Amino acid sequence: MALKRIDTGDGRDALAAVAVAVAAGERPPRTAHATAVRYLLQLLAEKAPGNSVEVRVPPFGAAQVIQGPRHTRGTPPNVVEMDPETWIALATGAQAWDDALAAGRISASGVRADLAAVLPVRP
Repeated sequence: MALKRIDTGDGRDALAAVAVAVAAGERPPRTAHATAVRYLLQLLAEKAPGNSVEVRVPPFGAAQVIQGPRHTRGTPPNVVEMDPETWIALATGAQAWDDALAAGRISASGVRADLAAVLPVRP
């Protein structure tokens, strides 16, 4: 079953709610945080469709992206995983891929597991 598509307005509202909470030094509301992460994963999947890399942002979501060989069973050969805060920063352009990778905020394995060319997904 496919997940319901997140409306652009709802996604932007969730991103704004997360930004306000973070700026105030507070923890974002869980529903807004989850929606923001999933919305940005949705934008990434639209920008870089495919099935060769799995991007995981626990506990909120995952997406398969980037053209290439498709995996069908078990752990995919190309996996990128990070926390929600890092994902939002990367996807919105607040942080660069190389900086987050160097800081150890991203776990990336596989020859296609470099998302620098497809980030940010929104300016």
